Amino acid sequence: MKLDTKALRYLTNDDWRVLTAVETGSRNHEVVPTSLIGSISGSKGGLQRCISTLAKANLIAKVKNAKSNLHRAKKKDDGYRLTYGGLDYLALHAHQKHATVYSVGNQIGVGKESDIFVVADPAGKQLVLKIHRLGRISFRTVKSNRDYLRKRSSGSWMYMSRLAAVKEFTFMKALAGQGLPVPEAVAQNRHTIVMGLVDAFPLRQISEVPDPARLYAELMEMILRLAGLGLIHGDFNEFNILIKEEKEEEREVPAADRTDAEQQQPQQQQQNPPIKLVPILIDFPQMVSIDHPNADFYFDRDVSCIKRFFERRFHFRSDEPGPHFAEAKAQLRGGDVKRLDVEVEASGFSRKMARELEAYMQDVGVDGDHQDVTNEEEEGGGGGGSVGSGPEELEDEDEDEDALDKTHS
Repeated sequence: MKLDTKALRYLTNDDWRVLTAVETGSRNHEVVPTSLIGSISGSKGGLQRCISTLAKANLIAKVKNAKSNLHRAKKKDDGYRLTYGGLDYLALHAHQKHATVYSVGNQIGVGKESDIFVVADPAGKQLVLKIHRLGRISFRTVKSNRDYLRKRSSGSWMYMSRLAAVKEFTFMKALAGQGLPVPEAVAQNRHTIVMGLVDAFPLRQISEVPDPARLYAELMEMILRLAGLGLIHGDFNEFNILIKEEKEEEREVPAADRTDAEQQQPQQQQQNPPIKLVPILIDFPQMVSIDHPNADFYFDRDVSCIKRFFERRFHFRSDEPGPHFAEAKAQLRGGDVKRLDVEVEASGFSRKMARELEAYMQDVGVDGDHQDVTNEEEEGGGGGGSVGSGPEELEDEDEDEDALDKTHS
C-alpha cells in the first residue's frame, strides 16, 4: 500500500493523543467506541475535530452500529478502527522522535505482506524502512483465519505484524553479533524495522557469476553456519539473498619475485584487484530453531532451493551431496556451543510469541515474503537507491507521547 506522509506534519499533539487512544483501545475492542477514545486520550472539547482530521487522512475508519465490549450488554455504538495508515503514522512518529527517520523517499520493494522504502536519518544517511503488513493478502483470501484471529480480541493484524517485526529485528541483531552478513539492524517500532541500506542486488536478478562453485560453497557454508548457531532460515533462496561486490585483497608480490608476464601487465590492471561477490542474507520472520519439529524439512528445503537455482540459472551442479540435516545437527553436540535460538528467546522474543506467529503463518498460508522489486532494487539493498528529489520530512512535535504509546519495543 502507498505510504503517504503528507498529513503527518499537520497533526497536532491532540491528534496524536486521539490516534494513540484508538490504537490502545484496539487491543480489547475490534471497534473502539467514541466514548472510550475520549476517555483514553483525555481529550474533551476537541475530540470530534481530532477524529474528523484523522478520518479524512484515512488513519482511522468509522464503523457504524458496531457491538461494543465496553458494557456487558454489548450495546451497539458508533466507533472507529485503526487502519494500516494510522499504524504507519504512529510508527513513523516514534522513529522521528528517536531521531531514526527524518524523511521518507521512494518505495523500492513490495512483498506479499511487507513494503520497503528508502528513508534518511537527520544526518542524511540513507536507510531502509521495512513495514510488515501481515494480513494484507491472507485476510482477503483465507476465511478460516477468522476463527484463529478471534482468539485475540485486539486487532490481530497489528499484533502479528508487530511480532514479525520484533522477530526479524531481534534475529538480525543476533546474527550480526556473530559476524554473519546481514543488514545493520538500526531500530524497530510496532510493525516497522529500520535497517542499513546495502549496496547490493538480489541474487535472482543476476544472470551470471565468474565463479558459481565458489558462491555456491559460500551459501551452503552459510546454511551450515546458521545451523551451528541453532537456527534454520526457512526461506533461504534467491529472493532473500543479496549479492554485494567487494574488491578482493591480493597479496602484493615483490617486483623481484614477479614473473616476466606479471611485470608486463599494464599498470592499471595490476592496480585493479578482482571483484569478490559477498552474499548478504535478509528476511527472517520465518526463521526457526533447529529443534523445531519440522526442522529437517525446512533445512532440506533451504538446501534444495539453492541447488535448483544454481542448476537452472548458472548450469552448475555440485559433485558433493548434501549438506544434510544430520550433519548440521551434529555441529551442536558436545563442547560449548553458542545457541542463538536460545539467546533470542531469552532476549525478549519468547517461545509463546514464536508459536503464535508460526500458527498465524500456517493458518493463512504465508511462506516467506518474496519481494516484487521496483527500480531494480531490493529490501535492504539496491545499489544505493536515492531518497528522491522531494522526500517528505517528518515534522517534530514538542510534546512527548510516550506515556500513551505502550507498544514500543
